[in-house]
Amino acid sequence: MRIESLLTEAEISEEFAEALEARDLPEKFFYWSPMSVRAWQALSRDLAFESCLHSWNLLVHDSESIAREFNQAISVVSLGAGSGAKDLLLLKALEQAGKQVEYLPVDASMPLLERACAAAEEGEIEALGLKADISSPVHLVLISDTPEHPRLYLLCGNTLGGFDPLDELMQLASCMRSGDRLIVDAELADGSALPSRDHPVGRRFALAPLTAIGVGPDDGEVMFELREDDRHAGLEVVTRHFHVARDLRLRLPEREIPVQRGERINLNFNYTYSPEAFRWLLAERAGLHILREYPSPDGRYVTAVCARSR
Repeated sequence: MRIESLLTEAEISEEFAEALEARDLPEKFFYWSPMSVRAWQALSRDLAFESCLHSWNLLVHDSESIAREFNQAISVVSLGAGSGAKDLLLLKALEQAGKQVEYLPVDASMPLLERACAAAEEGEIEALGLKADISSPVHLVLISDTPEHPRLYLLCGNTLGGFDPLDELMQLASCMRSGDRLIVDAELADGSALPSRDHPVGRRFALAPLTAIGVGPDDGEVMFELREDDRHAGLEVVTRHFHVARDLRLRLPEREIPVQRGERINLNFNYTYSPEAFRWLLAERAGLHILREYPSPDGRYVTAVCARSR
């Protein structure tokens, strides 16, 4: 198993402590610890994610159209790969379409990255795991310089929703070359974003990074809110925060962080989009040309294949 680290465990541990001191935990920490991985696996089995999978399967069934965009060899770079289970479906389909596939899963979580590489190896697909922070412009540049062949970037499983989409797509598009392609999916705003997250399994996932350092349900409450992002019409974001019910002392290696009753710790967030806002992000904001779209039958998710247009 080959894994290269652009983000060491020491660095991410230090960043976690700094994020706690700032009372603001970004997306990467919700997949970092074994407890967070288990909570994510439970959440990903929820019925709400079936729609995302249906959209993905439509794309996989049309893999020959994607294969025709490339010559013989493809470097598939999966940003926020997770366990790689969905990626493997596309990788095998591209192989069946006659392509030589190199797989580069990218994630900040070593447990998930190891699973993605192991799944590829079991499928007899060459893999190189990259442990990195995909929200870092520097890491994205280093990632883009690694593959040997034209690149097919994957930003799927609602990964884009966990980052600022205006910044993330622009940074990624700036790393793409003329022969590269991007597959990205999105959860469409239909009024179900909040109830699909604000339930016991969703709350356990949201609390998992704090649970891993000893915080429990009796120490406070996870709260959800749906807000509009006024930077562009059709952008909505589900935010989460932990409202602290009593004074806490969060114990980490080599430091202790006091948190007072009444404080709030911002947790990760998820964006949803109107179809028009999603197309605006891709075409106008990031300068990408949308080649094809694969909407789920229920209209809750869409997966798009894009190329650079400028």
